Amino acid sequence: MSQWSQVQQLEIKFLEQVDQFYDDNFPMEIRHLLAQWIESQDWEAAANNEAMAMILLQNLIIQVDDQLDRVSQEKNLLLIHNLKRVRKLLQGKYHGNPMHIAVIISNCLREERRILAAASMPVQGPLEKSLQNSVVSERQRNVEHKVSAIKNSAQMTDQDVKYLEDLQEEFDFRYKTIQSLEQNDKNSTLIKQEMLALQSMLNSLDYKRKEVLSKIGRVIHEIDMLMSNMLTEELLDWKRRQQIACIGGPLHGGLDQLQNCFTLLAESLFQVRRQLEKLDELLTRLTYDGDPIPVQRPQLLEKVNFLLYNLFRNSFVVERQPCMPTHPQRPMVLKTLIQFTVKLRLLIKLPELNYQIRVKATIDNNRRFVLCGTHVKAMNMDESANGSLSVEFRHLQPKEMKTSAGSKGNEGPHMVTEELHSISFETQVCLYGLTINLETSSLPVVMISNVSQLPNAWASIIWYNLSTNDPQNLSFFNNPPAATLSQLLEVLSWQFSSYVGRGLNSEQLNMLAEKLMGQQVSYNDYQLSWAKFCKEHLPGKSFTFWVWLEAILDLIKKHILPLWIDGYVMGFVSKEKERILLKDKTPGTFLLRFSESNLGGITFTWVDQLENGDVTFHSVEPYNKGRLAALPFADILRDYKVIMADNVPENPLKYLYPDIPKDKAFGKHYSCQPNEVSKPSDGGGKGYVPSVFIPVSKILNDSTEPHSPSDLLPMSPSVYAVLREHLSPTAIETAQTGYSTDAG
Repeated sequence: MSQWSQVQQLEIKFLEQVDQFYDDNFPMEIRHLLAQWIESQDWEAAANNEAMAMILLQNLIIQVDDQLDRVSQEKNLLLIHNLKRVRKLLQGKYHGNPMHIAVIISNCLREERRILAAASMPVQGPLEKSLQNSVVSERQRNVEHKVSAIKNSAQMTDQDVKYLEDLQEEFDFRYKTIQSLEQNDKNSTLIKQEMLALQSMLNSLDYKRKEVLSKIGRVIHEIDMLMSNMLTEELLDWKRRQQIACIGGPLHGGLDQLQNCFTLLAESLFQVRRQLEKLDELLTRLTYDGDPIPVQRPQLLEKVNFLLYNLFRNSFVVERQPCMPTHPQRPMVLKTLIQFTVKLRLLIKLPELNYQIRVKATIDNNRRFVLCGTHVKAMNMDESANGSLSVEFRHLQPKEMKTSAGSKGNEGPHMVTEELHSISFETQVCLYGLTINLETSSLPVVMISNVSQLPNAWASIIWYNLSTNDPQNLSFFNNPPAATLSQLLEVLSWQFSSYVGRGLNSEQLNMLAEKLMGQQVSYNDYQLSWAKFCKEHLPGKSFTFWVWLEAILDLIKKHILPLWIDGYVMGFVSKEKERILLKDKTPGTFLLRFSESNLGGITFTWVDQLENGDVTFHSVEPYNKGRLAALPFADILRDYKVIMADNVPENPLKYLYPDIPKDKAFGKHYSCQPNEVSKPSDGGGKGYVPSVFIPVSKILNDSTEPHSPSDLLPMSPSVYAVLREHLSPTAIETAQTGYSTDAG
């Protein structure tokens, strides 16, 4: 089943998450129509190779053209229109930058895998539960309701101001009419009655002015209370969700809803500001003793300007944190002289601001680093799918400044990966006579000068965003706090779901917990130090816990990803636990686990039964990335052979734990069908014997010492057949160098 088919079967709450990252940059229609073709291309590699990206873009356009031909025959007008629009988008937007579409598509596919992984792992950890608190959802609904009510109140006050203006114009007209009369006429009884009527109108004007000012005051107060309480909390919650999403957590949404709230409040405040300006205009035409406008209007205007300032200041956010396109799953880790992208958004969407706001990017204040590339750009509504006011910097790169002595500071492999830096952005809004300076900053970033530093730098990013809500604590690692183990394990599971498409279950997490803290009854409240996670070596090992785990992630990503996604790699299980699991199983039952003693190693263990009925276990020496690059792991499991005494080689692997036939589990991942044993005369080009490399182990008696530290011997079935014809079993046994051992 294709990945897209699996996505379509998800529950509605997961489908809503999928909907968030498909927009005009990569329309969902294309994802749907070209699902299998899209999934068969290596978009991740193309994101780092311009020539490959250009070829894929051209092929994508060809695929769209094929779909256009098909739907044209079906006369599907709507789909024809949409496909033409998409084709124009692909040609116009990405022709000069094909790697950008490769990055977008690879990100979409990765996010799909992460959502599928989350859907298959229903157990939520403490962090995810806190992000999905029903109280938060209720507050969000209340904010939207109150913003809508405020907008209605401001519009109704507009009508009151208009009524007040009409009333004053009538008063002004009647007053000027009386003033134009001759003195004799002014003393008439009729005029005296008119003067009384004017006094009554003035009283009404005074009452109406006070009423309008009171209503304006209430609107301002409601906006103030909303901004001070619920809206601020909503924004902080969104920023916290963004922090968690950056380290692999659940997709965060809600920014469009916040933009709607911020925009409506800004419109309401500007509407109130215009109402106060209208009152000032009315004041210049008419004032009197006890007039409330000159008393109350300055205070109200000052409050409106203050609220507008705060609203704009809070609306300037980093929508997408700094990230190198070459490492999309490791945001906030930046390599010197390598480009990164970052996206800003102003949550107040007003057409008057389009292309009027220029944003400047800088880094730190200590002058150690500078930003090269285009660091000043204008915000606009053209590039975003929803017309939001945003700007994306795509060509920034950090450069370390030379010291006064002429040499670079910590440049090179020893650059400190616990040193945090901040990328700042500043701009200015000028609107309706109001000038507001805006500033915001990215989450702390870690600078590296060599890719080998990336694992430890990423560990720093994980620990920071797990442990604090503070968006700008650059001295965090001077005294890093401990983290709750239950939360850390949840984040570690996210690393697997976001990076390799499948998270960890409770049994796997228990093994990691034991690895970190030893045997404990409960670890829910256990506090783990930063040093234990990333600085101190594991007992008896020459590497830290994080280095060990990162090597496993790399192994899965590059060599056993399909097997991991299918859930056939138990992976995190100790040697003691695997024997408990296998001891009562059918001989030939095996499981796959990661090595605890070799970095980036995977081994398999199977159970066997001796003639006396005793159970025995066999584990092969762990396979690392070097060996797996030469032979796919699924083929190793298919072709693996052992030689015991004088027996013919046979594959001892029959059932994947608990009882899945091996070929049923791994058959679809075999690179080709296994070759049958052939005699030299059976074929082979130009007289050669057809061959296939197979892994062979020799199981020795307990009293026999192994001859070699390797368990692999590349030998084809045909070669083995020839040996059987020309050599005695004893000679063949002497030639074997592989052996089975309880390694790993």
